[in-house]
This record gives sequence, structure tokens and C-alpha cells, in this order.
Amino acid sequence: MSIIESIIIAIVEGLTEFLPVSSTGHMIIAEKLMGMESTNFTKLYTVAIQLGAIMAVVVLYWKKFINFKSWQFYIKLVVAVIPALALGFLFSDKIDALLESPTTVAITLLLGGILFLFIDNFFKQPVIEKEEDISMIKAFIIGCWQCIAMIPGVSRSAATIIGGMQQKLTRSVAAEFSFFLAVPTMCAATGYKLLKEYKNIHTEEIKILAIGNLVAFVVAILAIKFFIGFLQKHGFKLFGYYRIVVGIALLVLIYTGYIKG
Repeated sequence: MSIIESIIIAIVEGLTEFLPVSSTGHMIIAEKLMGMESTNFTKLYTVAIQLGAIMAVVVLYWKKFINFKSWQFYIKLVVAVIPALALGFLFSDKIDALLESPTTVAITLLLGGILFLFIDNFFKQPVIEKEEDISMIKAFIIGCWQCIAMIPGVSRSAATIIGGMQQKLTRSVAAEFSFFLAVPTMCAATGYKLLKEYKNIHTEEIKILAIGNLVAFVVAILAIKFFIGFLQKHGFKLFGYYRIVVGIALLVLIYTGYIKG
């Protein structure tokens, strides 16, 4: 992986991590379009640079994360992250295998896009307008929704936001809780991946990881600010159309042999 390739992938990650379009799916598409070889390091990179994007949440919401008086907030995140940690540990190899399948990404993007065209009509009467009113049970259920995102193309943010709306959260509160939940989830995923691969990481690859995380961090800050405002005003429908177009385009590229499925 060259530095230019790593920067492009990091920009894609920063732009899409918090949008309901699947950051993992878009990184897989970008890698295939650039003709990048799937190696242990590229698999590590697509996970590890998510840490840079996640740090954008900590910076933007630093008052929330450094308010140690609100211990319930931290407990909710721990409760919500348990399902993903358990499934991720049990099915790590199977998840890695799915990451090599553009066909899986295309299908899930397409199906998710069709769902997004109607999702705003499903949850019309939210009652929870602030994070403090999210119960431990609701946090755990949202964490269970997050597990769906282990399938590439589903989108972690989409799964958790929809899970939050299903639990009567407003769109903006569901989005913010999705951002908060991303922090322990992605830290755990990155830490686990680095522990498995750190002996095989070379000096040049450390440099690439550092640059990638920095780029993803800066781009993610801009994406988060855009997304909250857009979601409140317009909902999911436009993202649905986008996912459908990208899913169909990817299926065409696979069918014509431009991308190996």
C-alpha cells in the first residue's frame, strides 16, 4: 500500500464512518477500484484507521466523554458494546472472510438502500430527546442492532441509528448515541486487530497507519457536523437512493469483470 492509496482510503473512511452508507463497504470498493491487493496489512489498515475517525467524536463531544460525574453514560456504553464484542470475538475469521467480498457489499448496500426509502415512516413518534433518558435495556438493544453491521455494506451507524429510533429515540439523539457507541466498539476492534498483527507490522507501515488516522480524523470531524444537521432536516431517503445507485453500479462492475466478486 502506497501513501497515496492510504490517504484515499482514509478520506473514504472519514467521509463514510458516520454516514449510513457503510464505511467498510466503501473502503472495499475503493481498494478494488485502485487494484490494491488484499493483504494482512490492508485488512488491518481498514480497521485501524477507524480509530482516527472515532477520535473525532471524542474531540467534538469532549464534554460528554470527560464528564466523570455522569457515570451512567459510561455504563450504558459498556452495556451496549457487549453484543458486538462477543460476536466479534467468536466469529472474527468469518467476518474477515466477508471483508473480501464485493458482492456481499453490493447486495447489502442495495437492500439497505431500499429499506431507507421507507424507514422514516416506521418511527414517527419518538419520546426520548436526550441521552440521559436512554435506559440500560434500551442501550443493550441498540448494541444488538449494531451486530448486524458486521456484514460489510450494512453500515454500523445505520444499524445503531435505526436501532435507536426503534427504541423511541429522536433521529438526532439516535445519531449521537451511535457516535458515542462507536468509540468503545472501534477502540476494541482496532486494539484486537493490532494485538493479532503487531509483530508483522513494519516501520513504513506504522508511518502509513499514522498518516491514515490523521486524515480520517480531520475528514470525520467535517462529516459529523454535516450529518447531524442533514439527518434532522431530510431523514434517510437521500441516503437510500445513494446506496441503491452505488449497489447497482458495483454489481455492474462485478458482472462485467472490472471488479472480481
